[in-house]
Amino acid sequence: MNIYLYHLPTTGAISFGDFCIDTSLAKTRTSAPDIAEATQTRANLRAVLKENKRTQDSEKDYLRLIKVLDDYLPQLYGIMSSVASSSLSLRSEPVFSWRTTLSSQLLNTYPRVPLLSLHADLAFSLLTYGMALSNFARLTVNALGHYEHEPAISAIERHAKDEKLNFAVSLLCRASGVFAHLSESALIDWNDAGASGPRPPDLTTEVCAALSKMALADAQALAVRKLLSPSANESIISPGPPLPKSHPSTALLAKLHLECASLYISARSLALTPGKVRSTRNAASESGIGVTGEVTGELIRHLTDEAAFHSALAHKWLGVDAGESGVATKGGEAVGFLAWAKRELEDLCGGIKGTLLRKDRIPGEDRKGKKERVTLELESVQAFLLHYKKMNDSVCVMVICADSLTQSSLKLTFQPVPKQSDLQTRIPAGRLAVSPKPYQPPVPAFGSTTPNTAGSLTHAVKSSLNLDVPRQTASDTDSDSNSDDEVVKQLPNRRGYTGAGSYF
Repeated sequence: MNIYLYHLPTTGAISFGDFCIDTSLAKTRTSAPDIAEATQTRANLRAVLKENKRTQDSEKDYLRLIKVLDDYLPQLYGIMSSVASSSLSLRSEPVFSWRTTLSSQLLNTYPRVPLLSLHADLAFSLLTYGMALSNFARLTVNALGHYEHEPAISAIERHAKDEKLNFAVSLLCRASGVFAHLSESALIDWNDAGASGPRPPDLTTEVCAALSKMALADAQALAVRKLLSPSANESIISPGPPLPKSHPSTALLAKLHLECASLYISARSLALTPGKVRSTRNAASESGIGVTGEVTGELIRHLTDEAAFHSALAHKWLGVDAGESGVATKGGEAVGFLAWAKRELEDLCGGIKGTLLRKDRIPGEDRKGKKERVTLELESVQAFLLHYKKMNDSVCVMVICADSLTQSSLKLTFQPVPKQSDLQTRIPAGRLAVSPKPYQPPVPAFGSTTPNTAGSLTHAVKSSLNLDVPRQTASDTDSDSNSDDEVVKQLPNRRGYTGAGSYF
């Protein structure tokens, strides 16, 4: 599992008291402590972001950052609602500075971008919030290691780690919801407010929508990993057929990977949009903020590679499903899909078109993990391909002679291997197993006594076990079924477990 690692932005210092004026009719001066509290919580956010930048990846405390953002966002919403209700006015339009981390930079530096309006600070805070949730999920998954491949792991230990994996899925679904809210609501409100001035690609609706789809694809990939967990160890010991009895439906796995690939492809197309829009590029160059109007190539390569990887896995499981359905009738289809998957994985292993493992583009630690992941899948595909090819080349059928019912003979036959264009017509629609957790903006801190727990991290931890993962259905066990639009049945919800709410 490869979750994208975000480089978190940093921000400059600012005091809300410098530009906020109390214009309420009551003149109770109750807004002064509120403004001071908002300044303090933003200073805390700035300090945590600077500390995060100086800390090594394995030691970063994303949970602390998420909690600081949970404290700051109600304060910021409080100021914005007070300005909207005219209980506060602005002495001048505030200017917030943030360092961009998703924009393609000159000289590999992260430029500091000055942005006007409170909406700008809200947008960058939400962007940071989604990034922190995704990085926290990545840290949680990396701490688990390849536990499902450990031969001596007990059922209790595997279940406990499955639950932590489920927690990471919940974090990614939350991140997807935050990015979607930013794209569909917060940035639209900013546009409606009439704020002018250039913006980096980080804060375009297309890029934020791309990040939402990428987080959802990452969550789906983790859900597939959990689905395979009970049979993973047997599959590693003996790759290829026969499949373990605990193995999930191969048709379902193919559809889940197809949806992952589709999400990554859509995310890549959206992420490339700002660079293709001439006005965006010109605005960025004229602003002097040091960005090209395009997102960083690292993100584009990640989306490209993940789309190719999950496409290969989808073709693998389509081939296995055809082979398990009967070599005598679908042997050629099985060989065709598996040969297709083999070519794709070989490209990813460093071929002319593959970029996943090139040393000059990917850090050493991540490159090693990706190489192991692709190599492992390639070995599995080769084992299945060798088996089904041998079976397809040596299928025997009984032929009854016409002149005598007592005479018979054996005839060798095989199914022809379809062309890739023919195989593409046999690919089913993908299936989504997870969905974004819609982001609910917190109740403004000023004058509100009802806390909003629906968007808090504590609520996410408590509800993470209610996240459903797919299980096979009757339509998934039958590769000829035409009911792909049927909703995936879900596993029973788990209401709680020991250690809920802990920092894993």
